[in-house]
Amino acid sequence: MKDSLKYNLRVIFVLTFISLICGFILSFVFNSAKAKIKENQKKDIYRAIYQIADDCKNVEEKSINEETIYWLFNDKDELIGYAYLSQGQGYQGKIKILFAVDKSIERLLGIEIIENVETPGLGSRINEESFKSQFKNLKTNVPVECVKFFPQKKNQIQAITSATISSRAVVGILNKGIQNLKNLIEENDR
Repeated sequence: MKDSLKYNLRVIFVLTFISLICGFILSFVFNSAKAKIKENQKKDIYRAIYQIADDCKNVEEKSINEETIYWLFNDKDELIGYAYLSQGQGYQGKIKILFAVDKSIERLLGIEIIENVETPGLGSRINEESFKSQFKNLKTNVPVECVKFFPQKKNQIQAITSATISSRAVVGILNKGIQNLKNLIEENDR
């Protein structure tokens, strides 16, 4: 009986020790990679900005109320618009989109999906150019709408078949983001 107790205690001690070592190694790797991960995320954002805003040659980050807004400039250093990251809940998890608008915040230049964990082959089709291109040049003074069939009005986009929830989530995140951006720019101008 005592031998079995000693054996069990030894196994528990060894497993605890191994778990602690693995935890420290994992923590070290995570902390050492944190800066590189942030740098890569920033590169992805800038790549998306230049892809959405054709005339953009320079980007300036400004923080307003702890929110980052990207000010877009052309080759003559004139302000041509703004880009903003917005996120919300999709069908399976968080969706993060970047969108750009003109300097009057009246016209959408386009969107780019930065992050999503939607169902592969269905909801993840929000990354397809055929879906994202529908947002180009939409007006921002009225909310964008998502419809199942062919859009009948100017500010409507067609949902992806079998991925209506993801499509509507992108539209909801975009509309919320546009309103946030308008409020932040208005606050900055005061």
